[in-house]
Parts: sequence; C-alpha cells; structure tokens
Amino acid sequence: MAASKYERFVVRKPLRDQCHPGYGLTYMSAAQIPEANLNIRLNWVYDTSQAHGYSSQQVLNDDQLLLHIGMSPDTPQALGGTVEFQLGGQPIVFNTTTSVFIPKGTPFGPLSWKEIRRPHVQLAITFGNSNSRALDQTAAGSGTFDYEQYVIRSPLREAGPPHVDGRQNPTMTYLSRPQINAVNNYIEFGWIWDPPNPDLPKMRHDNYDEIVLHIGSDPENPEALGGALQFGLGEEFLEFDTTHCVYAPRGTDHGPLRWKEVRRPLIELAMMLGAGTLEEGWANSFFDQPDGSRRGPK
Repeated sequence: MAASKYERFVVRKPLRDQCHPGYGLTYMSAAQIPEANLNIRLNWVYDTSQAHGYSSQQVLNDDQLLLHIGMSPDTPQALGGTVEFQLGGQPIVFNTTTSVFIPKGTPFGPLSWKEIRRPHVQLAITFGNSNSRALDQTAAGSGTFDYEQYVIRSPLREAGPPHVDGRQNPTMTYLSRPQINAVNNYIEFGWIWDPPNPDLPKMRHDNYDEIVLHIGSDPENPEALGGALQFGLGEEFLEFDTTHCVYAPRGTDHGPLRWKEVRRPLIELAMMLGAGTLEEGWANSFFDQPDGSRRGPK
C-alpha cells in the first residue's frame, strides 16, 4: 500500500520527556509537525504528589492555555479534585473542569493539587514554540489586576447541533473571544460514548488551521483510545485506534469522521487557530448541503 501523503499531519505516538516523566505526553510540536506553530502536552493526574511541569513560577514568551478536564462523561464539568494555581501571583482555586488563559509575559505557577478523588487530564497548550524560563523571584499579586478574568470555569454550549446520537451536543467551549476578550483561538470539546449518528461531515476552512485531538479515558493506558475511527483527510481516510492529534492546514478538506466502534467513552477536541469565535472559525466550512454547497456552523 502506498504511503499516505497526509500522514505527516498526524501524531499517533506522543513524545515523552525521559528526563521529566511527570511532564506528560507531547501530542503536537514543531519537532513532530513543522508547520504547527504550537505545543500540546497531555498529562494524566493521579495523586497530589506526582511530578509535573508547574512546580515553580515561570514565564513564557507565548500565550498558553492550561486546561484541566474531568474524565467522567456523566458529569463532564466535575473535575474530581481541587487545584490551586498561581497566576500573576494571584491564587486561582478550582474543582471543576476549568481552563486558565496565560497571556505571554505573565508569571505563572506554582501549581498544586489539594485533593484528587479520581484521575483527570491536564492539557497544556502553548500557542507558539518558545520555552518557559524560571523566574529569579516569586511575583506577588499587584492587588489592582484581577487575573480571574482569564479563568473559564463554566463553558459556552454553542458548537454543534442540539442533538447527535452517541455524543455530547452542543459541545463545551473552553476558549473563545466572547469568554476572554484578548483571545484569538477557539477550543471546544465533548464526549463520545457510541458511534455518532450522523457522522461529522466533510469540511474545509479557508482561513484557519484546525487541530483535532481524540483523547481516550483509560487512566491506566493513556494512549488507548477506546474506539476505532476513520478520519477523512484530503482525499484519503486515515484509521486510528489510539489517542492521537491531527493538524488540518487551512484549505485542506477533512472529514467525514466515521466511528467504527466506541468501546469506552472518549473526548473529541477541536481547536481553531486564529479564530476567536465559532462563526469566524467555521464560516462556510461544512459540505453537507443537499446541493453540495458549504454552510457555516449550526
């Protein structure tokens, strides 16, 4: 069988930091896909004492999003633990699925878990490829700026039709410009527990790159997807049965997504780079009109 020309836009096997095993699994970086100007690191959290990449205060030259995801499909906003995170020297405490936007140049960390009742996922997304650097001294909160405005504790529910068999709809939006005015990226995700019906249709974005990440829910086997998927990319269908990340450059047809089986609930996350709203990102994207024309988001 001829090699797929689109395989280079896929990360099936994550990078692991052998020197820092607690830092998680890298599912997107310039080392894996040179065109992708971002870094995505996935880390399962099991107990309050495990090593992680936020044990000290740091600063980054790119914007970042730190997303903690509860891994119960029945109660998707329940985190199953309590986190304290320092942002600009201000403590941010949460016990629900929560995203924290970290503007470039803003001191962040340390992070600690006050309790963990069940394993959950920490997803760290850097919108660029710069490395963080430790600060010589800990920044104190200014007392005049409230960093809580960069925290999303409750999602928008606007993406997708009102109902699709086998999956959570509408999905949960945890990053957008309506939520945080300084943002120009859009992130939404939802749970899948059975093969969705209808399939997610074929689409093309003329102005924005999209990232699609499918995350399995087995804390004992983080790379296991718990299902089997055919993912349309270009004129090909790529098959997946592990946690994976797909980069769809602007102008590239992708979809439909055809699930062959779902043995265990899993997460489907979509990220539109450079678009701050649902309408911007998915305008004139979907090829499912009766006459073959494209439409925007429902």
